[in-house]
Amino acid sequence: MAKEQSRKAKKNPIGEFFKDLGADIADIGTTFAKGGFRTRVSYLIMGFGQIFRGQVLRGFMYLFVEAAIICYLIFFGWDYLKKFTTLGTVETGKVGRVTVYGDNSFLILLFGILTIMAIVALIFMWRLNIRDNKKQDELLRAGKKLPGNKADWLSLFDSNFDKTLLALPVVGIFVFTVLPIVFMICVAFTNYDATHQAPSKLFTWVGFENFKNLFSFASTGFGGTFVQVLIWTIVWAFFATFIDYFLGIAVAMLINRKGVKFKKVWRTILVMTIAVPQFVSLLYVSKLFDSNGLINGTLLRLGWIKTAIPFWTNPILAKVMIIVINIWIGIPYLMLIATGLLMNIPEDLYESARIDGASPWQMFKSITLPYMFFVTGPFLLTQFTGNLNNFNVIYLLTGGAPKSGSMVGGAGKTDLLVTWLYKMTINDTNYKMAAVIGIMVFIVTAVISLVVYQMLPSVRDEEGFQ
Repeated sequence: MAKEQSRKAKKNPIGEFFKDLGADIADIGTTFAKGGFRTRVSYLIMGFGQIFRGQVLRGFMYLFVEAAIICYLIFFGWDYLKKFTTLGTVETGKVGRVTVYGDNSFLILLFGILTIMAIVALIFMWRLNIRDNKKQDELLRAGKKLPGNKADWLSLFDSNFDKTLLALPVVGIFVFTVLPIVFMICVAFTNYDATHQAPSKLFTWVGFENFKNLFSFASTGFGGTFVQVLIWTIVWAFFATFIDYFLGIAVAMLINRKGVKFKKVWRTILVMTIAVPQFVSLLYVSKLFDSNGLINGTLLRLGWIKTAIPFWTNPILAKVMIIVINIWIGIPYLMLIATGLLMNIPEDLYESARIDGASPWQMFKSITLPYMFFVTGPFLLTQFTGNLNNFNVIYLLTGGAPKSGSMVGGAGKTDLLVTWLYKMTINDTNYKMAAVIGIMVFIVTAVISLVVYQMLPSVRDEEGFQ
């Protein structure tokens, strides 16, 4: 019965969230009702209770955070927040020869988001302050002594050292990761593009219009192009991951075979492809197979072909070439990983299989491959996710070409979602649709990763090879 109730609770996370929220609100009320004068004043002046209980360092920390955020809201953030719903109404114009600057939609959106986050941070710190006061009241009622300022300071380098150490990285993640992501998501719901460039022109909220446009199959819609690019992105990621994976294992097994000489030489030759920067090697290969490149030029001179082979202008051939060239790039990584893992497979497993009369293929299928899948499953998922967003190979080889008149947004036949997003941002300055595509890239990557993750042998059977 208890197990069934536990399962039901897990199946209803929304209900649990509101239940916890209600309990938290009730706890705030109870703390105020039962708390002393210092605790009640702390509801308005953060840190008041701690300061007057002798914990000056801790109290001033809460007070400083409250004062800093409130000052930011009053003297800076509020001016942007009050315009957040419209993103500005006064356009930049000229009065005679003088430019009179109006509202800047970009800054309103950016600092509006930052102000909302500051308010959330203030509420979070306020709740921590209330909990701290409650805990102190309980300790005093129990006749216990509160830790002093020296103990609080030393705890920053002892019991709370993890918080001290992570403070700066957390701020960095917030500023350089969380804030840009939230900003991009918000841009997807605006009309921010080449014709609405701040500060000269305003842009505003348009709701789900951009998402409707992405899935629209009208002549001006992005639906047809999005489906083509999405299918190619998934196909590319599948072949780029699994062809390299199996060929990498095959090359590692071939080099590790008894009787193969100069093992270190073969490994060194393969590793050299990793040492050369892709920016150099892929651009060189791109020119090598160009219509006027070395390959076509040589074949024409020898008379083997009459016209240049359209390696990069034929859509199907271009996609095949990209996958084949990626094999040359990807095999060395997998070969190195597989070499180390193959050495860790117990030799007695193979010996037992030989005694039972198993063929080399049966040993590979029943011993080598399951072990490799089990150990490298998470890495394989990482590779697949990385190939979904593999900007270098596509952009340096073809730049997304060949182009097609039926595709909108500057997309080409070999563009991935990530390279299409780049083009829309840099070439077309269509930030609104680029933001929408960025959200779709995240959704596609997250869904595929979560589904594949649940299928990994190392997740389904953690004890399988232990």
